[in-house]
Amino acid sequence: MPDNMFHCLAIVLAVMDPVWQNLSSRKGDLPAPPGGSTQQTGAVVGDFDGDKVNDFILSFRQKPPALVWYRRLASGWEATVIEKDYLTIEAGGALFDIDGDGDLDLVFGGDWQSNEVWWWENPCPRFDPTTSWRRHVIKKGGANQHHDQAFGDFLGTGRPQLAFWNQQAKAIFLAEIPPDPRAAESWPLIEIASGASAGSTPYTEGMSAFDVDADGKTDLLAYNMWFKHTGGTTFKPIRIADVGGLIFAGRLKQSRVPQIVISPGDGKGPVRWYECEGNPENPADWKGHDLLDREVIHGHSLQLGDINQDGHLDIFLAEMAKWREKEPGLDNPGATAWVFYGDGQGHFTRTEVVVGHGWHEARLADLDGDGDLDLLNKPYTWDTPRVDVWLNRLERRSPMALDQAPEGLALESLTW
Repeated sequence: MPDNMFHCLAIVLAVMDPVWQNLSSRKGDLPAPPGGSTQQTGAVVGDFDGDKVNDFILSFRQKPPALVWYRRLASGWEATVIEKDYLTIEAGGALFDIDGDGDLDLVFGGDWQSNEVWWWENPCPRFDPTTSWRRHVIKKGGANQHHDQAFGDFLGTGRPQLAFWNQQAKAIFLAEIPPDPRAAESWPLIEIASGASAGSTPYTEGMSAFDVDADGKTDLLAYNMWFKHTGGTTFKPIRIADVGGLIFAGRLKQSRVPQIVISPGDGKGPVRWYECEGNPENPADWKGHDLLDREVIHGHSLQLGDINQDGHLDIFLAEMAKWREKEPGLDNPGATAWVFYGDGQGHFTRTEVVVGHGWHEARLADLDGDGDLDLLNKPYTWDTPRVDVWLNRLERRSPMALDQAPEGLALESLTW
């Protein structure tokens, strides 16, 4: 390879600074959520029509329709009602090919008014805008409220199970997918945690899946704990932090054991990332690091991803501006959305995306098919009904030295 190629490589490679382009239903950039509900609860992102570009689905609970699919088209987004009935859907949601037909199906749970959890059968490719997706019952009966769900093979059976919170039961359940889920009246449930205490937050929440102890098996994370499967249907809860909430794991720095980020969702408190300095099954070995020098106020949007495409994991965090439905005015006028750009060594550069917007259940995903991570925001009750997309427009900032290039970059991929 000519020597000047290395010089060109150092110039071409550059740290990226995203510039966010805000598209909003308030400006007519996206269709406004139909129905007029001012309580928008859940949001999930996935490729529901198999065109290799992500769509998203929003849930509502004040008025019908309960579910709206925003389908990505060449010209933007098309909004289609996929659950026309009134349901009191809670925040959260999960995706998996439940019936094994090759497309993504949808799960949501009922809120404090409901004792049910449902899944919707994706009719791909036979979409009919006049017909709701077929709804099935996963759970009916027992206690109410099911804020957050996650799929993962937590039992090591070779097929994922659905984990979900049941807040008024103070419990976490696993639901195994029946052999014929379309015909099943409900799914068999396993209670894996009981007596959950919310501490300073209104209730326990937050759920995700990751291999926490790096043993090759998927683990469950919920609120301020991770759960180690010890055999059969038994799990060992390991407490990571005193304060719980939204919880996600990833490698913010190089180590055998991943790091974990926790933000109070429906409450106030610190947002911290935690690293293990010994045995991940020993709570005392998890050490917390503050991301902010103040409390997060209803930080109900937390996501991890490589936003600037420098090969290192970043953190997105945002606050709610309003959560009390019956009170006039904003609860948190200074609500802020941040990105913490990581350097892969546990250091972060904090930037503000916007101040004064209300965020709730934001999702970090490629929403326009250009290969980088964008932001979806569906506020809960701030300026609703409303939906916003923040497109990531990366700009090259400064040359990167050759030895700083993200691992795995191929010279053949570059154009000279």
